[in-house]
Amino acid sequence: MSFVARRYGISPSLPFSWKRRMLEGGHQAVQADEEVVGTSRVRELERRVRDLERLLGRKTMEVEILKEALDLARIKKTTSPLTSWSGSTGGSR
Repeated sequence: MSFVARRYGISPSLPFSWKRRMLEGGHQAVQADEEVVGTSRVRELERRVRDLERLLGRKTMEVEILKEALDLARIKKTTSPLTSWSGSTGGSR
């Protein structure tokens, strides 16, 4: 291992340090009883979260627009000339 490290111009202790850190990380994941997931899976899940957040934002905006439209419709309904005209005559013709 030391020969290969020196051949590529890195400190011989560096690969051993990487190995130790990798094993420590693995032990921590096992101790935490968590699944070890590859980076490609993590990227895929992050992409899905972004897509879902985007979709949630779009739906939230649609709901807000619909609420405003309902509020305007209620206001127009209560101030409609037909409603006030029929109400003022008592409903009789």
